[in-house]
Amino acid sequence: MKIPVKQYWRLLSTYLRYEKSKLVFLTCLLLTGIALQLWNPQVIRHFIDTVQKPGTPLGELIGIAFLFIAAALLYQLTNVTAVYLGEQVGWAATNELRGDLAEHCLQLDPSFHKERTSGEMIQRIDGDVNELSNFFSNFVFVLFANLILIAGVLVMLFLEDWRLGAGMSVFVVVSIIVLQRVRAHFSPLWIKRSVVYAQFYGFIGEHLAGTEDTRANGAVGFVMRGFHQLLRKLFPISFNANMGSYTMWVSTIFIFTLGRSLALLYCGYLWSTNSMSLGTIYLVFTYTELLNHPLEQIRTQIQDLQRADASITRVSELFATRSKLLESDTALELPKGALSVSFADVSFAYAGEDEGTVLHNVDFTLQPGHVLGLLGRTGSGKSTLARLLIRFYDVGTGAIQLGGTDVRNVPLTDLRQRIGMVSQNIQLFQASVRDNLTLYDRSIPDDKLYEVLAELGLSHWVESLGEGLDTQLASGGGGLSSGEAQLLAFARVFLADPGLIILDEASSRLDPATEMLIERAIDKLLAGRTAIIIAHRLATIKRADDILILDAGHAVEFGPQAKLAADPGSRLSQLLQIGVGEVLV
Repeated sequence: MKIPVKQYWRLLSTYLRYEKSKLVFLTCLLLTGIALQLWNPQVIRHFIDTVQKPGTPLGELIGIAFLFIAAALLYQLTNVTAVYLGEQVGWAATNELRGDLAEHCLQLDPSFHKERTSGEMIQRIDGDVNELSNFFSNFVFVLFANLILIAGVLVMLFLEDWRLGAGMSVFVVVSIIVLQRVRAHFSPLWIKRSVVYAQFYGFIGEHLAGTEDTRANGAVGFVMRGFHQLLRKLFPISFNANMGSYTMWVSTIFIFTLGRSLALLYCGYLWSTNSMSLGTIYLVFTYTELLNHPLEQIRTQIQDLQRADASITRVSELFATRSKLLESDTALELPKGALSVSFADVSFAYAGEDEGTVLHNVDFTLQPGHVLGLLGRTGSGKSTLARLLIRFYDVGTGAIQLGGTDVRNVPLTDLRQRIGMVSQNIQLFQASVRDNLTLYDRSIPDDKLYEVLAELGLSHWVESLGEGLDTQLASGGGGLSSGEAQLLAFARVFLADPGLIILDEASSRLDPATEMLIERAIDKLLAGRTAIIIAHRLATIKRADDILILDAGHAVEFGPQAKLAADPGSRLSQLLQIGVGEVLV
C-alpha cells in the first residue's frame, strides 16, 4: 500500500495554514533538541577520557559536569516546549477540521442523514478526527526530526569508524523497510475497525435515545443481543489491527538489539587492541542507544499513521459526499413581506424507498397573506409537501415557486430564512431560554426578545421561570411541557420574521388552556404573512382562507374555504356535515 502523500499534504496545508509562526518555532525547537542530543555524548566522552588522564584538575572535571547538566536541562526545556506547542497546533487544527466536517454534514440533504444514525455521525465527525490529533500536532515534524537525528547519529558513527556507521546504517534501513511493510499489511484492518466502531456507536446512540420505549416494550434482551453481536464483530478486527502494532514493536526491538549487540562486540574488540578509548566506547554505546529512541518514535508514528490512514480515508469520503440539492448559478432574492406559494404539476417520490410516488401532479396557488388549510389522513403527503417547500428535497417533476421565484433558484440559506416552521416535535438545546430563542445569535438584544414575548402573550410564562431568559433548559427540552416547548418555537419563528409560515399539527398535543394561548399567539404570528396549516382535525383549520385536501398524494380538492363549505358536493362540506374530528378522505 502506497502512502497517499498528496492527500496527507493537502490536509496538513489546509488545517495548519494559520499556525505558521508556531510551526517555525516548533521546527527550531526540534532542531535544537537534535543538536543537544548529538552533543551531550561528546561531553561525556570528553569527561571519561579526561578523568583517565593523570593529574587532571578537579575544576576542569567540574566544569565539564556543569556543561553536561546545563545542556541536559536545556534539552528538557526545549522538549517540553515542543510537546506543548505541538499539542496546541494539533488541537487548533483538529477543532477546525471537526467544525468543517460538522458544517459540511449540516449542508447535506436529509436523504444522507436518513441513511445514518446519530452515533455513526458522531464517530465520523469526532472519533475519526481524534485519531488525527497526533497527525496534525507532530507527525510530520517529529518524523522529520527523528530522521535528522538518525542521520546525525549515523554521521557521528561514520566519523568514529566507517564500519560502525555502515553497519548501523544497514540496520536502520532494514528496520524502516520492515515497519513500512507491516504498516501496509495492517492498514486496511484499521479502516475496517473504524467502520465497525461507527456502527457500534450508532447502535448505542440509537438505543440509548430510546431507553424508555425499550424498557416499556420488554426489548432489553433484543437490544443486548444486538450489542453482543456487534462486540463479536468488533473483537477480531480490533485484535488483528492491534497485532500490527505489536508486530512493529517486536520487529524493531529485535532488529535494533541485534545491531547494537554487534556494534558493541566490535567496539570491545577495538578496545582490547587499544584502538578505541573507553570514552569512545561509551560514545558508541550512547549513539546506538540514541538510535533506539527515534526508531521507536517512528514505529509509534507509523502506528498512528495506520489509524490516520483509516481516518483520513473516511474524512475524505465524507468531504467528497455532495448534497443532492444543487445550488443554482442564478441566485435570486425572494420579495419582502408575505410570499405567494405555487405548485405547478408537482410529483415526487423518495429515492430508494418502496412506497412509490408520494405526490402526484399537485397543482395549486396560494396568494400572499392567505392561510391554507392542508388536510388529509396520515400518509397522504402533507408533510412531504412542506419538506419540498423548505427544499429538504427537490421535486421529481413540476416546479414550486415562492413569491414568483422557483425555489431552486434561491440560495438555500436565504430560502430557509424566509420560511418558518413549527411542528409537533420541537428541537430544543441544552442552553438558556435566550439561546434557544435566538439560536445563539448574540446580535438580538434582550429588549427585542421581551417585546416579541409580550406581543405573543408569553411574558407571564417567561417571568414564571426561575431565572427568566437565563433559565437553563435540558437537552431536548427536558423539564418543559409540550405546550411550553411549542411556545418557545412560536417565539423563535416570530423573531425570524419569515414571509411564509408552516404549522404542522402545531397544537395537536396541547391542553385546552395552553391551546388557547397558542391560538392567540398564532393570530399574531400569521398577521401579514402567508401560512400553511397542516392538520388532521377540522377545528385546526378554522382560520384558513383556502383549503387543500390530499388523498394518497393527489390534490382532490382545492379552493376558498367559504366556497367549499357552501358547496354540498365538496368533500369539505361533507366532512363538516358529518362532524368528524379527524379528516378521513
